[in-house]
Amino acid sequence: MKNRFKLSKITSLILLTSIALPTYANTESKTTLDFNLRYEGVQQDNLLKDASALTLRSRLNFASASYKGFSGVIEFEDSRQVAGVDSYNDTVVNNPLYSVIADPQTTELDQAFVKYHSDKFTAKLGRQVIALDNQRFVGHVGWRQDRQTFDALTFNANVAANLKASYSYINKRNRIFAQDKDLHSNDHLLNLSYQTGFGTLNGYSYLLEVDEGIDNSLDTYGINFKGKRDKFAYYAEFATQQSQTNTTDYSATYIAIEGAYSFETITAKLGVEQLGSDNAMYGFSTPLATLHKFNGWADQFLATPNEGLVDLYAAISGNILGGKWTFAYHDYSADEATQSVDDLGNEINAVYSKKFAKNYTAGIKYAMYSAGDAGAGKVDTDKIWLWIAAKF
Repeated sequence: MKNRFKLSKITSLILLTSIALPTYANTESKTTLDFNLRYEGVQQDNLLKDASALTLRSRLNFASASYKGFSGVIEFEDSRQVAGVDSYNDTVVNNPLYSVIADPQTTELDQAFVKYHSDKFTAKLGRQVIALDNQRFVGHVGWRQDRQTFDALTFNANVAANLKASYSYINKRNRIFAQDKDLHSNDHLLNLSYQTGFGTLNGYSYLLEVDEGIDNSLDTYGINFKGKRDKFAYYAEFATQQSQTNTTDYSATYIAIEGAYSFETITAKLGVEQLGSDNAMYGFSTPLATLHKFNGWADQFLATPNEGLVDLYAAISGNILGGKWTFAYHDYSADEATQSVDDLGNEINAVYSKKFAKNYTAGIKYAMYSAGDAGAGKVDTDKIWLWIAAKF
């Protein structure tokens, strides 16, 4: 496969600058190499063939030494099919007879940025990972083999003793579907964090615009609070959103409430997440999020239905045999029901992972989605993953 590095002028400049940074303090420079070998299988109750993918993701990262507060990072990422196990629709080299597994073959520049750091201020310019709060609105989609990064300018500042602020301007979204499906954008991300005696209060403004020849905007304003008292952890969030194009204008709200209690060996969690709807014509959207982390691992709600989504979930987790396990149940329904769409189904999730031999991690993960109303356009879906990862 031909490697194509379609870099913006800014990213190209950062790459050259990073290479030129002094590395005389070799003991402070760091090179890391990590691999993720994963099998994914998908079965769906439709006409699509069962999908299977065995892929290897390799990532090489070099972080330079700091020189008068300046440092640089260069990181390359490669994702390959292994042993000819490629019976799946990777969304790029389309194989429409099979179910989707969004891990295309690709080789690309994952990160390339220059950073300035002082006691109270940090700035990054170039291709970088941006992950805000719990990644519900902005994240790296780290579950996929080709993770999401951004061509951006980012500032982080300790404004006061308990107040932190971050701002990012993004002009390109390097998404999980390889380079041909990356999007040029005009995004502004502002996030404020205030530490209280009961937890952390965050406020944010995410103003998004895709620069692909269409008139559009997606503006989201919100607030969340996260804290822990003894063995009880709590989380609450509220946001409003307005979506505009040259022909439409929609608005919707977002609400999340979650509580967790830790016993001696098990943690139990209960929560609800509501992605609102505007008259069953538009569902609350989070296009920069780490979506796999939310609304079930079967990935049936990567795009919010027009009717919106209410996800009532419960989970338990703990440790066994030196590893970690989680079992979760989701019940889905429409925020604004119609005659054909109300019940959006339910899902069972389970995972077990274990670290061993210091540098290695292995795991198994399963998702079983049961469809609800036929009008929702969903079908029963089973997914399974097996993986082994190494980092040096």
